[in-house]
Amino acid sequence: MKKRENIFIYLFPAIAGIFFLGCLFSSCGKTNTVLPQASNTVYQVVNLSPDLLPIDLYISLQKKNASPFTYPNPSGYFSLTSVDTPFQIRSSSVTVSTTNIFSIDTLLKNNLHYTLFISGFRATNTLKYILTTDSASVPKGGRGKIRFINVSPNSPNLDVAANGTAAFTSQAYMKPSKYIEFPVGNYTFTVNPTGQPTTLLQTSLPTVTVQDGKIYTLYSRGVVGRTDSAGFALSVIKNN
Repeated sequence: MKKRENIFIYLFPAIAGIFFLGCLFSSCGKTNTVLPQASNTVYQVVNLSPDLLPIDLYISLQKKNASPFTYPNPSGYFSLTSVDTPFQIRSSSVTVSTTNIFSIDTLLKNNLHYTLFISGFRATNTLKYILTTDSASVPKGGRGKIRFINVSPNSPNLDVAANGTAAFTSQAYMKPSKYIEFPVGNYTFTVNPTGQPTTLLQTSLPTVTVQDGKIYTLYSRGVVGRTDSAGFALSVIKNN
């Protein structure tokens, strides 16, 4: 009996050591949590607030953009090395508070495209954002896909026609439509307030060429009725 007890006394430290090493490599208790890394995840920022001024994106408290995001230009997609939340939007101006304008906790998935649209006015405390997933199923052969987002602050619901045919109807502010398929070709888009088909709003968007298998986001920006650089207009970005 004593022999068995002696054997147990010698084996117990060895067994405990093996268990400890196993925990160390498997992160027992989750004390060695690894921050999520991005894999082919791309992101862009579109600053559409007329009075927000240039802004920056911070991830894990580090600025990720070399140049600030300015109205009304899309940044273009850029790759992410980490998707650890929160993402933070701050002013680029040294004369403006460094307090976060937005703190975004949405968890991103690998291998997808995302766009952060920012709209509203700093002066009236009406700034808003919407983060869209830009990846979609591949359209049928000979077709592309387009969706519409009304990012024009203070605008009514909008209707959009493509070459004179209704395409998107009653689009509310900051509410993206679903993607719909368009045969390849050239399209001229017009916009009117819902219920006012003869009231065409100002647009600066040239003809859009829909290519086979390509995906696009059409969006409104600016303020209805203004004629300066913050006036109402349409823009389009290619999502793939």
